[in-house]
Amino acid sequence: MAGYSVEISRTAEKQLRKLTAADREKVARALVGLGTDPHPPGSRKLSGYNDVFRIRVGVYRVLYSVEGRRLIVIILKIGHRRDVYR
Repeated sequence: MAGYSVEISRTAEKQLRKLTAADREKVARALVGLGTDPHPPGSRKLSGYNDVFRIRVGVYRVLYSVEGRRLIVIILKIGHRRDVYR
């Protein structure tokens, strides 16, 4: 099975830069993991959306979309659990 390519939106890129170095490293590892398995254990589909999922990375959430036909994972938002869904 071919791996997925991971693309990060401008919004998510800015949000990632604002994290501390330790948190940024944890989130980056999770993003790389999405390239091999776009639906890891613990990922949840967000209600109200067709193809938007979330994973937990400590107190942070990563919202992403999966395009199965093109084998792409698009990172939409990265943020603290209290703010990311707004």
